[in-house]
Amino acid sequence: MTAKLIDGRQVSATVREEVSARVKKRLQDGKRAPGLAVVLVGEDPASQIYVRNKRRDCESVGFASFQYDLGADATQVQLESLIDDLNDNPEVDGILIQLPLPPHLDADPLLLRIHPDKDVDGFHPYNLGRLCQRKPELRPCTPAGIIRLLDSIGTNYKGAHALVVGASNIVGRPMALELLLKGATITVAHRFTQDLAGYVAQADILVAAAGKPGLIKGEWVKPGSTVIDVGMNRLDSGKLCGDVEFDAARERAAWITPVPGGVGPMTIATLLQNALEACERRDIG
Repeated sequence: MTAKLIDGRQVSATVREEVSARVKKRLQDGKRAPGLAVVLVGEDPASQIYVRNKRRDCESVGFASFQYDLGADATQVQLESLIDDLNDNPEVDGILIQLPLPPHLDADPLLLRIHPDKDVDGFHPYNLGRLCQRKPELRPCTPAGIIRLLDSIGTNYKGAHALVVGASNIVGRPMALELLLKGATITVAHRFTQDLAGYVAQADILVAAAGKPGLIKGEWVKPGSTVIDVGMNRLDSGKLCGDVEFDAARERAAWITPVPGGVGPMTIATLLQNALEACERRDIG
């Protein structure tokens, strides 16, 4: 058996087309374009690339892009004031603070300061709480994007055993909630888990989000399973790889995401979807 690839680039392109069509319809109806504010602090090269790509993606689907590039010496008070202004700005539907921030800044209270209705990353406790209560609003981008990938291949969740490896607030925990919402039976593995191989061998759906290259051995993977690799690790050679031993896992799984080109494109596509939905919710109050 050789697993079929789940093409994140193709699915994300479909999401972008859907978002673009809905924006065009808004404009035809005399409504304003959704607005996304992206805040960059400092000159971290990787962050600058991410922000440039996000702004480009905003423009490609017809969003209004609000750009705020602050120096590395920006203060906590300055950022708090900027967030307050963006919360009050009726043209801004989503606020994104590019992480990581310089070490003298505390990201947690800044993220909490973003109004939940404009929290397009889906990190605010309010939005995570809504997901816990099975009444989601703005969903964490990577887990929601993964669900879209799984839906694209016709995944049958009910009765399936899903294993999420990694328990971060950004991916692992909300991923488990998303899969639970779909009707799967969930196990979350973390750094204290014993016999990880045994859990992987039982998983019909495996989501690896630990950030450790090659953590999941291909020989552990359950034959016929679906493998979603969230890991994006750069080796000393410069090559990107995931958390799963791809070549060996592909010989056992039925479906698998590549790295890169799997989960990554879906995160930004879902961010755009969240911003549009935030805008549409504001239309109806």
